[in-house]
Amino acid sequence: MRPAAPLTTSSGTPSAAPPRPAGRPRLPRPQGKLSTAVLSALSAPSAPTPHSPLSTLRTPGNDALLTTTEAEAQHADPYGADLQLALYVLYELHYQGFDGVDDDREWDPALLAVRSALEKVFLRALRADVPSSVGAAEALDGLLVEPVADDGTSVSHHLRREGRLWQLREYAALRSPYHLKEADPHAWVIPRLRGRAKAGMVAVEFDEFGAGRAEDIHAQLFADLMADLGLETAYGHYLDLAPAEALATVNLMSLFGLHRSLRGALVGHFATVEVTSSPAARRLADAMRRTGAGPAAERFYDEHVEADAVHEQVVRREVVEGLLTDEPGLEPDVAFGIGATVHLEDRLAAHLLDAWRHDRTALRAPLAVTGRRWSEPPRCRTHENPDHRDSHLPGIQTPQISHP
Repeated sequence: MRPAAPLTTSSGTPSAAPPRPAGRPRLPRPQGKLSTAVLSALSAPSAPTPHSPLSTLRTPGNDALLTTTEAEAQHADPYGADLQLALYVLYELHYQGFDGVDDDREWDPALLAVRSALEKVFLRALRADVPSSVGAAEALDGLLVEPVADDGTSVSHHLRREGRLWQLREYAALRSPYHLKEADPHAWVIPRLRGRAKAGMVAVEFDEFGAGRAEDIHAQLFADLMADLGLETAYGHYLDLAPAEALATVNLMSLFGLHRSLRGALVGHFATVEVTSSPAARRLADAMRRTGAGPAAERFYDEHVEADAVHEQVVRREVVEGLLTDEPGLEPDVAFGIGATVHLEDRLAAHLLDAWRHDRTALRAPLAVTGRRWSEPPRCRTHENPDHRDSHLPGIQTPQISHP
């Protein structure tokens, strides 16, 4: 990784990169029955819960019963906002957690049982939607081939060619749940690898985590990008605005990372990100320059153009080949990880382009506009579930979406 260049403000004056705000995110607003049940359990007074069957989870601190049955999960849309938000919240207990939620809830047996039921629905849908006839080598080779011309399905092509500043801000906001924990889920696979695969994985992760420099951690670089775009940089701040399609891309990493049985799929996910990142990052860097987003906004993607071009070779030759040399039986899982990543990214791209081409926000509600620089917002069209638009749970603080 090249040395960090001094950052400047949008006006051109030198400035030090501000530290990421401390503190945990607040619990988000629920989007349906499943997320309401999970958030109600987490918002109750914290205390260790006894082993409970999946069908009856007693929330600590009150007499209410949280009913979360496998039958209810089966009827949920596996890609819908309710299930994806519930899953995201349960996964987040393994990352930074939430304000007011005790750290011990990470290993609450009842919550883990609920998470398992939701994971089964999500994973079953992915296996049904991702072709299983393609091998890992063929799947990787397919990632290296880009269309000769823009086929109209690429977000990075759209943003480079005609993206407006409000669209770049939306893209950064909805990607923040992903990029502000960039590389964290992949780290879980390290103790599950050995030899070449482990060494290659650690080498790439070392760069992702700043090569020993806190200011160069890629998650921090993305926070700097957000600051250039006039966005709040606090971890989890835009969770209430993120569409289901964006949450699913983050949940996929956590699903693969938290299960040793899916280590091959996580390597496939990691390979997909590294192989496809450099060309897309180049286009997004061009979009940032064309719109005058700011030097930190440009730097985040410029850094990925350079770093991920090198990472691609390491991932292909050391991580993937090393893993399959040690454990050839994992090839179908690697291919599945690649296919699932592409599938969910395609779903997100379709959602974004459909909204933006109709001059609509792609978020659940439009970003606030403050100052002339952030003018020309989209028409106000939200993606709220009308049945839960006014949902409020005692003990849950609804985040106030504010912007500098």
